[in-house]
Amino acid sequence: MTKAYVRQRIREMLAEDLGRGDITSNTLFSSNLRARAEVIAKQKGVLAGVEEAVMVFREVGVRTRIHRRDGDSVSPGDVILSLEGPARKILAAERVALNLMMRMSGIATATRELIELARRKNPRLIIAATRKTAPLLKYFDKRAVVVAGGSPHRFGLSDQVLIKDNHLKLVGSITEAVRRFKERGKFGKIEVETTKPKEALEAARAGADIVMLDNMTPSQITRAIRLLTKEGLRKRVILEASGGIVPSNVAEFAATGVDIISTSYMTMRSHAVDMSLKIKEAVGAK
Repeated sequence: MTKAYVRQRIREMLAEDLGRGDITSNTLFSSNLRARAEVIAKQKGVLAGVEEAVMVFREVGVRTRIHRRDGDSVSPGDVILSLEGPARKILAAERVALNLMMRMSGIATATRELIELARRKNPRLIIAATRKTAPLLKYFDKRAVVVAGGSPHRFGLSDQVLIKDNHLKLVGSITEAVRRFKERGKFGKIEVETTKPKEALEAARAGADIVMLDNMTPSQITRAIRLLTKEGLRKRVILEASGGIVPSNVAEFAATGVDIISTSYMTMRSHAVDMSLKIKEAVGAK
């Protein structure tokens, strides 16, 4: 996504929060009052969204100084940003900037946890995010995953072919679905969602590049890999495990030897990392 896209989303967020204006700040002090402030971490976590928070403050004319960057680990009390500008503007942008950074940092923290747990068993494993994200926040959610070292997977339906169960219900078979793509031109890598070891074998035989092992248990995945290896197909496909994978079981799935684990845990079940904005002092007329 371009900076213009991100800036437009930020403007929409500010407009949503401001409405007709901040009636509290606009009544209490004049537009001439300037202030200094800090954004502080209140919990441990992995930072993401610092760049976006800076864009929020700059959009309203507040100067920023970055103390902690995207991907850094933070602890309670760590100063992330220093701010200076019109007091009204600092407070007008506060909630949008913090909400974005808190949400993105929660996703980054969860992603980093999954990566560290999984790579103890499988050092080259990729942790990827699914498309289960908040509507219109997909870019921010996916970027938080990338900041922590994960993969964004598909951003949208036009990015890559992924033949899922509902497609197969309408087409009839994995083999037929893959054949149609093979015959109709260049679509890049073709991924097929499978739910049984024999379906994984069928997908590989049909020429799929990526085989998703969806909602299979680790033992089923191990059986699927054995079937593929027996026919000399294991090295021809990328194997992706998906479905119900969380910190408590990610190492078990990683140990099967798959190449990718995709999960919605970080985007749908992670907790925001708490932060706050504190005014340090006024630097102009009240």
